Amino acid sequence: MIQDWFRVDDQVAIVTGAGRGIGAASAVALAESGAHVVIASRTQRDLDDVARRVEATGRRAITVAGDLADLDVVTSLVDVAKREFGRVDVVVNNVGGAIPLPFLDTTTDYLEEAFHFNVSTAHALNLRAVPVMLERGGGAIVNVSSVMGRVSGRGYAAYGTSKAALAHYTRLAAKDLAPRVRVNAIAAGSTATSALEIVTSTPELKSMMEDLTPLHRIADPDEIAAAVVYLASRAGSFLTGKVLEVDGGTDVPSLDFSLPDL
Repeated sequence: MIQDWFRVDDQVAIVTGAGRGIGAASAVALAESGAHVVIASRTQRDLDDVARRVEATGRRAITVAGDLADLDVVTSLVDVAKREFGRVDVVVNNVGGAIPLPFLDTTTDYLEEAFHFNVSTAHALNLRAVPVMLERGGGAIVNVSSVMGRVSGRGYAAYGTSKAALAHYTRLAAKDLAPRVRVNAIAAGSTATSALEIVTSTPELKSMMEDLTPLHRIADPDEIAAAVVYLASRAGSFLTGKVLEVDGGTDVPSLDFSLPDL
């Protein structure tokens, strides 16, 4: 049955930035689809909450609390998965982000920091995970990019550039790793996560985001997680090097900071 194609029974997934939002929703969705998960974020309390939700599905969750900007912490996730489960089948590179800034406030250090957090962390984890995936024949990598990696708006130089780099990294890595490891990405639109709480709790800003999104609403994290399961599972087995746009039809930034001309 076609529903079975979305199963990832007894596979092992690593999900970064999994304490809240898209990462948490992805970890739970993968568990509901049959996977055990290694989940990582900065805050142990958040991870414990997600782990309880995972374990309620009958799957195991191993938590790793740490600063995922530290590449040693990121790569240790593969060692944890190998020790606890003996395998890695799926990697979800969800951790990332950068606060929008005016152009003249976007220093080269800040740009490099954004690139490190959004691209280098993903590459470090993939680099460590792929040999373990190959031990069992292959696997799937899902990188969480953003609509801001393909549309332009003032204030997004660091964030948009780094997310665009992650999207193209996805295409390049897919060529390098085919046919045994599939690499795809999701260009997520505005999603109701903790990172947007300050926006969504302000009626005027929330209304702006909804108005600038053709579907006139903000995504639920589960809608992004559903795309993660699709790309990680047999259902997405003929996709690699693709960036799936889960953005409500967005073709302009859904948040306009109204930055003035210089």
